Amino acid sequence: MRRRTIPAALAAAAIAAVLPGLPAQAAASQLTVDLAASTGALRYGATGFLYGLGDEGIPNETMLAALKPQVTAQKAPDGLQHPNGDALKIAPMFKRAGGRDIQIYMQDIYQQWPYENNGIADYLAKVDTMTRKVVADPYRSSYVYVPFNEPDQQWYAGNVAGLEADWKTVFQKIRSIDSTARIAGPNFSSYRSADERSFLTYARDNGVLPDVTTWHELGNDFFTSWQDHYNDYRSIESSLGISARPITINEYGRSSGDLGVPGNLVQFVAKFEASKVDGCLAYWTTAGGLNDLVTHNNQATGGWWLYKWYGELTGNTVAVTPPSASGSLQGLAAYDSAKHQARVIFGGNNPASGTYDTNVVVKGIGAIGGTVHATIWGIDNTGLNASPGPYVVSEGDYTAGGGQITVPLTGLKGASAYEIIVTPNSDLTTASATRYEAEYAAIGGTAKITYGSNTGYSGTYFVEGYGASTTASTKFVVTAPSDGYYNLSLRYSAGPYTGAPTDRSIKLRLNGSDLATVALPGTADWNTWNTVTTKVYLPAGISRVEYNAYATDDRDAVNLDYLDVAASSGTVSAYEGESSANTRGGTAVVVSDSAASGGKYVGWVGAGAANTLRFNGVTAATAGRYRMVVSYANGELGAGATNYNSNIVDRYAEISVNGGTVQKVFFRNTLGWSNYWTTVVDVDLAAGANTITFGNSSSGYAPNIDRIQIAAPLG
Repeated sequence: MRRRTIPAALAAAAIAAVLPGLPAQAAASQLTVDLAASTGALRYGATGFLYGLGDEGIPNETMLAALKPQVTAQKAPDGLQHPNGDALKIAPMFKRAGGRDIQIYMQDIYQQWPYENNGIADYLAKVDTMTRKVVADPYRSSYVYVPFNEPDQQWYAGNVAGLEADWKTVFQKIRSIDSTARIAGPNFSSYRSADERSFLTYARDNGVLPDVTTWHELGNDFFTSWQDHYNDYRSIESSLGISARPITINEYGRSSGDLGVPGNLVQFVAKFEASKVDGCLAYWTTAGGLNDLVTHNNQATGGWWLYKWYGELTGNTVAVTPPSASGSLQGLAAYDSAKHQARVIFGGNNPASGTYDTNVVVKGIGAIGGTVHATIWGIDNTGLNASPGPYVVSEGDYTAGGGQITVPLTGLKGASAYEIIVTPNSDLTTASATRYEAEYAAIGGTAKITYGSNTGYSGTYFVEGYGASTTASTKFVVTAPSDGYYNLSLRYSAGPYTGAPTDRSIKLRLNGSDLATVALPGTADWNTWNTVTTKVYLPAGISRVEYNAYATDDRDAVNLDYLDVAASSGTVSAYEGESSANTRGGTAVVVSDSAASGGKYVGWVGAGAANTLRFNGVTAATAGRYRMVVSYANGELGAGATNYNSNIVDRYAEISVNGGTVQKVFFRNTLGWSNYWTTVVDVDLAAGANTITFGNSSSGYAPNIDRIQIAAPLG
C-alpha cells in the first residue's frame, strides 16, 4: 500500500511531541551519504579469504558465487601447514565462482608454526618445486606468489636486512622459472612504516619490487588508524618514485569478536572499499567455511549476508561520511543511475552488545526523485549458527528538502549490519522478508528496472528487458531452513508483444545448473500479473535461483515481479546404510550410534578399493538426474601446525552408480563423530532398481555413512 508522505524531520518531531518524558540519552549520530559524489567503480575487494576454501565443494560453490569473491589466500601446492586449502586444488571452484586472484602462501609448505627454519637453501629448493607446479597449472595466470608470511615475527624478527637479501634471492628464483609471475609482499604481521620504507627502497634499488603489496590488519589499531596506515604507505611509494602497487590486506580481523559478526565486519568492508584495496578474512578457526561466514557447508551465518549485500552493490561507490573517521559506526554506499537505486550498508557500535541511534542523511537525492522510498533491512549476528536471513527494520516515503532526506533510526544493534535501499517513490505494497522482490535481486544481460508507469506490481517495481533478448537474467538468492521440496512461485506479466506467442516460457537455473523450462501462460496486458509455481528440491541453506531468457523468437518476453518460496511436500525415499539389503565389502562394518538414524551407521569405508558400501535396490520411477541426500559424520583431525587452528580433514568418497564413472565428493567435517550432517549430491539413475557404491581407494577413509535419501529435482 502507498503510505502518506511527510518530510523525515517533521515526522520525527511529531512523534517526539506525543511521547511521555524519556530519560536523557546520547544524541543520535549522523551518517552522511552523497549520491552526487562518485568515488569510483566498485572493487568488492574486501570479499577475500585466507584458507576460506578447503577442498573442491568445501564450502558449497553457491556460498562462494553469491558473494562476488575477489581474492583468496591458500596454502602452497602440497603444503603441510594444514590438511586442506591447497591453492591448486581449490582453483577450479574459485574461478567458476568468479574469483579473481589466488594468493599462494609459499611458506605453508612447512608443517609447523612458526615455520621450521632449515636455511634459505632448503626453502629455495621447495620454492623451485612449487613454482614449477604453478607454471604447469591451467590457472597459472590467476596465482600470486607470497614468498614470506609475517617475516617480522619469524625468520627475520629484528632483521629487515636479512629479509631484504632473501627476498631478492627468492624473487629471482620464482621469476627465473615463471617469467610472468606476480609476487606479493613483504606481508608483515602489521603495518610497519619504517620497515616498509626500508624494504621498498631495497626492492626498488635491486629490481625486485613486489607486484602486490601485502600486510595484515589483525589488531585494535585498525579501527582507529587504517587511514593513517594507508596514507603513510602511499606517501612512501610516492617519495621513492614507485608507481602505486595494488594492496591486499591478506589477513584481517581480530582473533575474537570479528569473524562472522556483521556489525564489526562492516567496518572493514567500508574502509577497504573506500581505499579500493583487497582484503582476506583471517584464518582463526577452521578451513573451508569462508572464515565463519558459512556453517554446515552451505548454510549462512549472519556475516555471510553482509557480504552478499556487498556483492549486490552496483553502479559506482559514493562518498560516505561517518560520525567519526576512527569511530565504530561505518558505512559504504553505491548509486546505480541505470537502475535508479541507491544502497547504503552500515553498522558498528562499541560495545557491540549495545544499541545506538543514528540519522542516515542521503544527499544528492534528486537523481532518484523529489520523493523517494527507503526500505531498511537488518541482519543480526548468529555466531556459528545458521541465520534465517535479513529482516525488514522499517520503510517509508521521504520528501527531499534541499536535495536530501534524513532517515532516523533508533535501537540499532551493535553487532548487526543494516542496508537501506532507496528507490523512486513507486511502492505499491509493503516489503516482506519472506518475499524476494525482483527489483532488489541481481540482474544481468538486458534485464533492467525502469520505475515507469506500470501498475499492479508488488513492492517498488519489477524487472523487464526480456523481450528481444537471450541474455536477460534475474538472480535470486534464497534460503531454506531444511532439506526438502519447496514451491517456487514466480509472479510475472506476459502481455502482447510483437512477434511473440501468446504463451511464454523462461529458463529456470538452480545453483548453477539449468533445471527446467517454466511455462508462463500469457496475460491480457502488461499490467495483469499471474503466478506460476514450480516445485523443486532445495538443500538446507542457500540456493541461487535464476530465471533467464533463452530463446531467439521472444517466447521468453516477460516481466518478473517477485519470487515466493514456501515449504512443500514430495516423495523422498530413504535407504539406511546398515540395511541387510546393502552389500558391504572389506573392512566396512555396521556400528551402533544413538545419534544416527536408526541407531546405526556404516564405518571404515575406504582406505583401499575393496572397502566399500553398496546401496542396492535404489529405485527411480524414470531415468534421470536425482538429488541424493547423504547423511554422514566426519570428525577426523589431521596433521598440521600445532597452533590455534583445528586441523579438520574433509574426507571424500568415491561414488559410482551402477558401477559407472566414479564421482569424487568431499564431505565437510562435522566437528564430531556423532554430529550427522547432510550433503546433497546429484546422481544419474536408471529407471527401476539401481546400485550406489561409496568407497575411497586411497589411503584415506570416506566419512561414516548413516543413510541416503533420493528425491527428484522437480516435484
